[in-house]
Amino acid sequence: MIATFEANIEFAHAQDKADKLSSFKTRFHSPTHNGKPVIYFCGNSLGLQPKTTSEALEIELQSWRELAVGGYFKGANPWLYYQEYLRQSLAKIVGGLEQEVTVMNALTVNLHLLMLSFYKPRGKRTKIIMESGAFPSDQYAVETLIKHYDLNPDEHIIELFPKDGKKTLDTTDILATIEANKESLAIVLLGGINYYTGQFFDIPTITKATHEAGAIAAFDLAHVVGNIPLQLHNWDVDFAVWCSYKYLNGGPGAVGGVFVHETHAANINTPRLAGWWGNDEKERFKMEKGFIPKQNASGWNISTAQVFNSAALKASLAIFDEASIGAIREKSIALTGYLAYLLNQLTNLNFEIIIPTNYQERGAQLSLFFKEKGKQIHQAMLDNGIIVDYREPGVIRVAPAPLYCSFEDVYRFYEILTTIH
Repeated sequence: MIATFEANIEFAHAQDKADKLSSFKTRFHSPTHNGKPVIYFCGNSLGLQPKTTSEALEIELQSWRELAVGGYFKGANPWLYYQEYLRQSLAKIVGGLEQEVTVMNALTVNLHLLMLSFYKPRGKRTKIIMESGAFPSDQYAVETLIKHYDLNPDEHIIELFPKDGKKTLDTTDILATIEANKESLAIVLLGGINYYTGQFFDIPTITKATHEAGAIAAFDLAHVVGNIPLQLHNWDVDFAVWCSYKYLNGGPGAVGGVFVHETHAANINTPRLAGWWGNDEKERFKMEKGFIPKQNASGWNISTAQVFNSAALKASLAIFDEASIGAIREKSIALTGYLAYLLNQLTNLNFEIIIPTNYQERGAQLSLFFKEKGKQIHQAMLDNGIIVDYREPGVIRVAPAPLYCSFEDVYRFYEILTTIH
């Protein structure tokens, strides 16, 4: 960690010179504004395109062009096994065993599928804990799951609210809610990072408490994967889902990811909705009825691998393999620390950094809460070549992704903000 920061461009240049990941910035395409690269602090919504993506797609287009259906069995990357090509890289990023990880569908589709596997409301155990103000997709998924079982969401969803005057949740309050509902609790489902506040939850502590209450621990890791190193296997998380278009740079509509702990994944009797692609490959082409799932997370695969979406993600994961998620996190802590330091120097804008000051409780995103003029200030940022996003009510989310953002970017962002009123 950097001991002290300085609010000058010389300091930023010195940090970039010492940054062992600085060369990765040139591996990505960047939009421009008035002929100059933008300051892109929006990787929490959509990561930039790796320059190797087009080549990766062309390889599969060539297989399709030259081999047609033979591409499933021949070519550079036979399509029949495409989801397997991403497991090793993703397992390192999420801290899982390779057999606990797969790719398929999109995030919310996977959340529905996994919740149907693990939510079995019987007797008193019918309730799901989630944070209030979770991303709408998660709210809709849980609400409709409850209704699917002819239950009332108002009675069976327990929402976690911050204490008065706070924007973020205290871990002690989460644990107290789990304990208070342990007799009726079925699942705890949290976003690993809250999309709005940017708060990173204490996954191992929450998982332990959830299991002690006899419930399933599940996480939507859309804002975590590729951002913060995880240890999902060692933490005994039951299942997790994520998208790949944010910090993983897989492109719009990129294939989603799934973690299922080996306790469940290796058990062919774990309930699931089945499809041909999840069937045991030794039995698949017998074309017989009677589903026999693979004894790993791929047993939840339903349909043919999304080859082109997966190819784009595969290209990005090669960069993660080279850089390492540990080094990415180390730089991220320094970047957001410098960003927070500079933001605290500003006197011309009235805002609050609502994310916890402890770097262990946040990732690459700082959330700036404006009580007024938030949209106007956001537009002024866009007009000055800064790409960030605005979320109601009043938050501008600023996320310098370490693979393609620099300390100079952070300082230039600060310089521009000094001119906005």
